[in-house]
Amino acid sequence: MEAVKKLREDWRYPTTLLCIYGFFSTVKPLEPFLIPYLTGPDKNLTTEQVNNQIFPVWTYSYLSVLVPVFLLTDWLRYKPVVVFQCVSLFVTTAMLRWMYSVPAMQAMQFFYGVVTASEVAYFSYIYSMVDLKRYRKATSYSRSVQLLGYTVGSVLGQLLVSFDLMSYDNIVVFTLVLTAIALLTSCLLPMPQQSMFFHRKHTGQKTATEGAEGHVDGTGDATEHPSGSKVSEERLRVENAEARGEMEDEAGTGLDEKGLKVEDLGESVGTNTCGKVLCQLWRDFRQCYSSRQLLYWSMWWAMATCGYNQTVNYVQVLWEHVQPSQNFSIYNGGVEAVSNLFGAATAYGIGFTEVRWEQWGELALGGFSGLGSAALFLMTFTGNIWICYISYVVFKGLYMLLITIAMFQIAADLTMERYALVFGANSFGALALQTIITSVVVDSRGLGLGIIPQFTIYASYFSFIAVVFSLRGLFTIWTARRRSKDSMAPEKTEPPDSVEHKF
Repeated sequence: MEAVKKLREDWRYPTTLLCIYGFFSTVKPLEPFLIPYLTGPDKNLTTEQVNNQIFPVWTYSYLSVLVPVFLLTDWLRYKPVVVFQCVSLFVTTAMLRWMYSVPAMQAMQFFYGVVTASEVAYFSYIYSMVDLKRYRKATSYSRSVQLLGYTVGSVLGQLLVSFDLMSYDNIVVFTLVLTAIALLTSCLLPMPQQSMFFHRKHTGQKTATEGAEGHVDGTGDATEHPSGSKVSEERLRVENAEARGEMEDEAGTGLDEKGLKVEDLGESVGTNTCGKVLCQLWRDFRQCYSSRQLLYWSMWWAMATCGYNQTVNYVQVLWEHVQPSQNFSIYNGGVEAVSNLFGAATAYGIGFTEVRWEQWGELALGGFSGLGSAALFLMTFTGNIWICYISYVVFKGLYMLLITIAMFQIAADLTMERYALVFGANSFGALALQTIITSVVVDSRGLGLGIIPQFTIYASYFSFIAVVFSLRGLFTIWTARRRSKDSMAPEKTEPPDSVEHKF
């Protein structure tokens, strides 16, 4: 029993369970073949119904539940939302298997929007369970295993379809089994005792003792800010003092000599601090986006993510248009797997580049966005499915490269709480833009455009991003060089006044 207790207290235990959950919840063999499944004899839906009536519901659902789920995730301390996410994923997969009508498929997309919005719980859970010095490893493991799950799912789907080992319906049932394993794993996750916002008192207790020691000896700072961000020891001391002060204001009595309450520490945290949390979130939001550099990087994040999501959501419809035969989708799984691996390779490789991204980053955003736009135009107007596949792989790899740079730059000078806030705000901005584009361009109640006009708009959209950020990047470089020249110029010295010094 002692060994089991020690294992559960180790940071590897919750990290391992979360990685198992992340893997089995992302292995979706049918996802690369969703369009042929819905438009084939299994569901007998038309491409127009899928494109203009069913898929837009996901965007509307995602937007409507994102903010409530973001707040509930922190208030409920992550685990309940992780379990709820898996239940919603199970319901989504079951509806995909046993429902047939357009309204039923729209309801399925609604539940999938809930699943997507709940991903914030998956990415936030681990930070409440591990020490500050373990953040980088835990984040790397949890993110990498998700990418592995998507890749395995794509390869597995490709093998099952290529060798005719399972029908589409049986593949969905197989996915239900994998989801059930993920659901069981989510129930085994330990329940966190703290969170970043609503239950921050527990976090403050840890920061004021263990966290402070980690930062004094330099380990915590080197881990949370691997890029060499400018977080001073004085700032940490102030934050720790504020954490202790907040505890004294809330509790009043019952504190020991270190400023920590002995018992009943968190009984009223969730109910008494809701208003304070919302006010603090608003103050942090204003302070974060007062930085011009963070604002520009966040604008690219929101705009590019919007275009990326639209492209990924509807690319299978484009592939069907390029090669409208019954075997058009035979390589979809392989293409998705290759694109995931290529995106991971570009994101991983960026960590080994020595570039002053604060100076050259915005120009890189513009230049590579232009290449992504060219890839989209090529996908749209080519008649060769292989050129379309290759262009998609290039586009996805470029996005993964740039979003990694953007996340790195934004996170460099933010605490974990503020990074979560900026991440949520940027995602909400991307989703708001995506909702506008979907309602106007895709939805049958709007313009209801065909797939070629849609992708022409997406490619033009990335061209606009490329122009804006290329101009901004050139201006940033010109400003930096001008300042450099001014600082290197010799100071002018006034000649001695001969009249004034005559005596």
